[in-house]
Amino acid sequence: MESHGIARTARKPRTEAQLQADLAKIANLRALEDALLRASPRPADPADPATLALTTKLLRLNPEHYTAWNVRRRCLTCGSLSRPSPGPSPSAPPASSSAACTPPPSSAAASPSSSTVIPPGHASPPVPGSGKSGTTADEQLPPPPPVNDEKVVDTLKNELMFTIPLLLEFPKSYWIWKYRSWLLQQAIDILPKPIARRIWEEELGLVSKMLTKDRRNFHAWGYRRKVVATLESAALDGASLVEAEFAYTTKMINTDLSNFSAWHNRSNLIPRLLEERGADDAARQKFLEDELDLVREALNVGPEDQSLWFYHHFLVQNMTEPDGRPKIAPSLSSTEKASYVRREIADIKDLLEDYDDITWIYKALLDYMRALPRVEGRELNEEETEELQTWMTKVRQLDPMRNGRWTDLEKECSLL
Repeated sequence: MESHGIARTARKPRTEAQLQADLAKIANLRALEDALLRASPRPADPADPATLALTTKLLRLNPEHYTAWNVRRRCLTCGSLSRPSPGPSPSAPPASSSAACTPPPSSAAASPSSSTVIPPGHASPPVPGSGKSGTTADEQLPPPPPVNDEKVVDTLKNELMFTIPLLLEFPKSYWIWKYRSWLLQQAIDILPKPIARRIWEEELGLVSKMLTKDRRNFHAWGYRRKVVATLESAALDGASLVEAEFAYTTKMINTDLSNFSAWHNRSNLIPRLLEERGADDAARQKFLEDELDLVREALNVGPEDQSLWFYHHFLVQNMTEPDGRPKIAPSLSSTEKASYVRREIADIKDLLEDYDDITWIYKALLDYMRALPRVEGRELNEEETEELQTWMTKVRQLDPMRNGRWTDLEKECSLL
């Protein structure tokens, strides 16, 4: 199988020594699971360091163990990441910062027995320590102790460091990425904004380093978008990073033209980029031409690259399709749009002189030739129909698995 043109290598059969090592690892994993399940239902101390240590051992063996991640969260929120509750209201009992960590009372303990029910019309007996003679309702409670920022920062950094070796070994594990997101959210919820922002900025730097090692990891790209969006948000007193992120996609594309995620991120940033620049019609048209030139040069180098064709298709479709999406150059006339499409068709035809066996070239020609008469408000002419038939015959030979699709396309173009 291939993914974006990159062949996957077949796994070699395991040796007997490898099999025995795996069996020992499984036995160790099962023992840790049993120990964690025995410790987690009703722990005497939800922040028990021993329970936290169990999750550490288990997650290093299997980072997909979601129960271990959840137990780890509970250990932290009941320990070093606990937050003091605000003072209780006069009608409510005092709340503890670890109330959420303590199992609720049983239904039997919460329900009054028949011997304690107070008959109607009788006043309930006074509760010691409440009312005018008590200290709960009428006396102001002392404020909760302040959060120890240094302790919280140390905990968050240690936990973030804990996940780094896991990400290096399992870079596409959803649970590791989700846990890092949760840790960063704790920074926003607990710490002052300047400190929380510094932690998020460090995270963006770390993601950049990770994408240097694994440039096309879509988990890391999605995570980067989330980090950037949070840094831009009011929660961290943020400002727009769209210019910096657009420049980052350029850098990553120049490093690797096959970086599908970088091209995708670029296409998502363009509407905001032009809007924030306040680009007029001339600037927008110049931007479109520059992007077409960029991807055209890339196609001359790697015409077999799927990611390049996807971005090229995005640019052409942005001109030709009235799909309601934001347009790069919305003021282009039909004549100007047709001129751009004709130029792209001519350039792609030139590629056929050296690369007549690449399916993506024919697919692009089929799409753009059908779009041209729609832009000009007319039907296909005889010459265009003949060219479509020629390309259709060739693409059937190169991509026979989609024969049904090509048949439908022939019917749509009245080629049958």
